[in-house]
Amino acid sequence: MTRERELGLGLQTDKPLAEYGRLAQAAEEGGFDVVTTFNDLWFQPALPALLEIARATQRVRVGPSCLNPFTTHPVEIAGQVAMLDAASDGRAFLGLARGAWLESLGVDQSEPVAAIGEAWEIVRRLLGGDDSAFSGEHFSLPQGSQLRYELRRPLVPLLVGTWSPKLAAYAGQAAQEVKVGGSANPDVVSVMRERIGNDDVRIVLGAVTVVDEDGERARAIARREVAMYLAVVGELDPTVTLDSELVARVREGDGMDIPDDVLDRFAFAGTPAEVAKHAAAVFDAGAGRIDFGTPHGVPEGRGVELLCTQVVPRLR
Repeated sequence: MTRERELGLGLQTDKPLAEYGRLAQAAEEGGFDVVTTFNDLWFQPALPALLEIARATQRVRVGPSCLNPFTTHPVEIAGQVAMLDAASDGRAFLGLARGAWLESLGVDQSEPVAAIGEAWEIVRRLLGGDDSAFSGEHFSLPQGSQLRYELRRPLVPLLVGTWSPKLAAYAGQAAQEVKVGGSANPDVVSVMRERIGNDDVRIVLGAVTVVDEDGERARAIARREVAMYLAVVGELDPTVTLDSELVARVREGDGMDIPDDVLDRFAFAGTPAEVAKHAAAVFDAGAGRIDFGTPHGVPEGRGVELLCTQVVPRLR
């Protein structure tokens, strides 16, 4: 059984492989429930880092947030999650999402609900040993298709990453979790709960996190990080109206113009006490998990240490 309220550590795949195990072990010892890696375009693939995390830990759940079926075929996704589940002794979950920044590659991301639904159907069949034929609009399996190695479990939990009402509604029928990426906004939780339409599905909020004894330093670092995606995420959040002039200034600058109230919608940043208070408000709004995302602090190891020793205890 998982805790009603979980804490996750989200890692960008931009590190030497040995770093993932070290950070994950610290997170597990510090009371985290989940360690996840992103799978962003131009960064390292998620699986090698996740295997390092699985080897270094014994308790935390591990999985990608998220893979997408537009760049990785569902058969390959099934194989990756099967390998991760074996390496973690049954602690894997699978995150699926539409994916971001793929337009620059000319990737057709139309009909994401159908594509993700069919991808999950293929993964489900291959893990469960269902070798019947499947024919979808995007993907298919011929009769007799099977993974030709021993599997740890016949199914893994599904997380869907989305802000979309249609994809959230699909997740309400198929997934155990929905992750809203780039948000630290308590007001989003009720919106997503309505879109999901299933109270049993855990809502996960994940965002840039910077924790430091110097709260102003932490928030300055977070502003620079949030500036890179503020316009995109701001348009997705129906509870926030961003001033067009502010967005233009942020695009041209370093994010230092982002007001405190806006920053708090899209990042967890400040002293350990401030970050814990912010996270508690997200939990009180109904979120089931918070993924504290990169860069955590400067250096990152110090940020993770502060999360483990001074933030997590305040939330337990």
